[in-house]
Amino acid sequence: MTEQSTRFEFGLNSFGDVATDNGRVMSDAESVRLLVEEAQLAESVGLDVFSVGEHYKETSVDSATPVVLAAAAQATSKIQLGTSVTVLSTQDPVRLYQEFATVDAISNGRTEMVLGRASAIESFSLFGYDIAEYEALFEEKLDLFLRLMREDRVTWSGRYRPPLDDVRLHPRMPEGGIPAWIGIGGSPDSVVRAARNGLPLMMAIIGGRPERFAGHAELYLRALDSFGHPELPIAQHSLGLIAETDDEAKTVHWKHWEPVVTAISKERGFYPPTAERYAEEVDTGALYVGSPETVAQKVAAIARSNHLSRFDLKYDITHLPRDVRERSIRLFGERVAPRVRELLDEEPGDWHLTGRRTAQIVKGGKAVHV
Repeated sequence: MTEQSTRFEFGLNSFGDVATDNGRVMSDAESVRLLVEEAQLAESVGLDVFSVGEHYKETSVDSATPVVLAAAAQATSKIQLGTSVTVLSTQDPVRLYQEFATVDAISNGRTEMVLGRASAIESFSLFGYDIAEYEALFEEKLDLFLRLMREDRVTWSGRYRPPLDDVRLHPRMPEGGIPAWIGIGGSPDSVVRAARNGLPLMMAIIGGRPERFAGHAELYLRALDSFGHPELPIAQHSLGLIAETDDEAKTVHWKHWEPVVTAISKERGFYPPTAERYAEEVDTGALYVGSPETVAQKVAAIARSNHLSRFDLKYDITHLPRDVRERSIRLFGERVAPRVRELLDEEPGDWHLTGRRTAQIVKGGKAVHV
């Protein structure tokens, strides 16, 4: 049996955003090395998880996530190492299994994943997939990946890769596989998919009032029960920055957040950011920007509302200075995390205590923790 955690957990998420150093844009190579340094820092300040995303665009250096995680595994000893998102739709599940089995071996069992369909779709054209098959690709590849993790030998056939005939992959993952979450951006179908497959739920909430996801969390808990699965963790991924004061945090974050969101708004056809909308997102929306006390109060409130057992902060943004990133990580681990746990102990509410290192084996239609 795995060790059970009895405290609320905190993770850091990076999308490999290129940083600046004394006004100079860091090179891609420097930015990759910075991620390893930040994983070490996250561990030193007591955070539970450090995760790296998967993107294929200028200003991001996280296109080879397993390689970065393997380096971070060698530089750390305790912290869990995961993916902010793995775009399963454009990955080969066989190769993905082998890569993450290797990272898990290097890290001595500290590896986990968040599996998603992708909100950024650059990988589809890059690897020759049709975006029109967005949903079908994910369903088929999730089925194969879970079978590879949960079964000793696999015979399988599908549309998007050659069949497998009694295959046993190496190196081996632990029995049942490594912890794998389903990442969702708001689709109820994705919530039910996570429950049906007996996988923990990671809710990516990057805009609007985060409390609106309480219904998704409740749907997930009901669906787990209806599928005969035990209760599993629910986590939230959101963006933010922590500084000594609210004004400092908002001023620095807005300076770097506004050009990034402006560019995305042009690509995806939504409203451009304004100072007024930004202030609303900080005050009542999904941006966790402010002093340690401000951010802690907001995280504790959403932990109760959204039935969370973990909160992940996406701490980097394009060209944010490396010293600002470092200070935000330190404040998150040293002041926000203990304060949130204190607040939750004072008024526990309905957040969920769960085991951190949980792998699922399907036996008789039920997920069994190992």
